[in-house]
Amino acid sequence: MDTYSDTDSNNKLTELPISPSGILWKNDFITPEHEQRLISIFQTELVWPERNGRISLHYGYTFDYKTFGIDPEIPYKEFPEWLQPLIPTTEPRPPDQVCLQYYPPGAGIPPHVDSHRAWDQLYALSLGAPVLMALKKGKGKEKEEQQKVEIDLLPRSMMQLSGDARLHWTHGIAKRKTDTLSDGTVRLRQERWSITYRWAREGDCECGDVDLCDTAQARLGTEKEKRSVLALAEDAEAASKSGDEESYNANGVQGVLESEPMTLTTDINPSLI
Repeated sequence: MDTYSDTDSNNKLTELPISPSGILWKNDFITPEHEQRLISIFQTELVWPERNGRISLHYGYTFDYKTFGIDPEIPYKEFPEWLQPLIPTTEPRPPDQVCLQYYPPGAGIPPHVDSHRAWDQLYALSLGAPVLMALKKGKGKEKEEQQKVEIDLLPRSMMQLSGDARLHWTHGIAKRKTDTLSDGTVRLRQERWSITYRWAREGDCECGDVDLCDTAQARLGTEKEKRSVLALAEDAEAASKSGDEESYNANGVQGVLESEPMTLTTDINPSLI
């Protein structure tokens, strides 16, 4: 198999000129031909969990969410050959964990932040069909003080969430069959894959956000229940059997239940910026 070196020449991401700050972006991180080769691998060569809804495969280290360290019971899983050239080169070291997710049409992921305590940098590569991702801020505030921004996750785009967007806004994908774009176009959801890259945090998060930061919550004595990754997997299996597969997450995220609609809504297509 070739090394797909088409990602090597221009790996730089550019910050989107919107609020929240900290959303870095690159269109066409890979070529359409590369994307099709990857999707073929995903569909024909990988062994996926047998359950409905969004499903995941993990590479690299597995975190133990009881200790927020590396789980010593689960061996490091080497990055496969197809993944190697997709690793962002903008960080000084490779990611500690990579998660490949499959979204069948209509699937989503609840609004959440990836654990501040466990993870530092966060990147995501989108493949297959586009989908709208919502970033939200203002949990617990009056509706007129809440904010929502929708980003169109275009196929082959690489996104980094950093700073304000990473720490103080939740991100999620609504569970629905269609997306309505800002011009009124209704777009049918189709099959999609994403590759999420995480780097382990060195030291404590000092953002102080008591609504979203598990480090800040622990310092106040309101630490959430911690469970091993194996226990979380058991939750996933139970949720799948009950038909509620979107109610859990085994990737070290904190789910946030929020009412709709949010205000100050805008819809961003990064290809037009």
